[in-house]
Amino acid sequence: MTAPLIEFDTARLRLRQWRESDCTPFAAMAADPQVMEFLLPLPTRADSDAMVERGRTRIAENGWGFWAVEHKATGEFIGFTGLNVPLATLPFSPCVEIGWRLARHAWGQGFATEAARGALQVGFERLGFDEIVAFTAVGNLRSAALMERVGMHEDVAGAFDHPLVPEGHPLRRHRLYRLDRAAWAAARGASE
Repeated sequence: MTAPLIEFDTARLRLRQWRESDCTPFAAMAADPQVMEFLLPLPTRADSDAMVERGRTRIAENGWGFWAVEHKATGEFIGFTGLNVPLATLPFSPCVEIGWRLARHAWGQGFATEAARGALQVGFERLGFDEIVAFTAVGNLRSAALMERVGMHEDVAGAFDHPLVPEGHPLRRHRLYRLDRAAWAAARGASE
């Protein structure tokens, strides 16, 4: 049985189910070494298309996942943002993570922050999660800054070696960020 599909809008963005037309711009984004600087490895086109299909399948099954992000004014696919249960067993599993990846031309415009806030709202207010985590390679300062902008707090004691990154690789060590529903609600109340 599939869950009801969740799609939603923010001020400038539409977070939605993946479409076949997203495959080409997603592949171009996934082939950009700057976009993929803290991710392993650069995928082939077949790998990229398989990632889109996994995203589509998870959303179809659960109603939520890593949604495709579309710029409402132009209809352009600019990346993905959403919620996910990691496949790898992590030191803090089970968990729900928030993640994002945007095409480089969409950086620096507040889109990632806007999309992440929308995904957190869905996670806490519609799906009822108690906690949402985020993690990134230690050197990924852009993602860490975004995690902090959306109200997440670093769990310094929770730093870990990612099991899917090879031993000795410079991206193996990861920072862990957390946000619980009470802190989310308090921050939302303070901003209203």
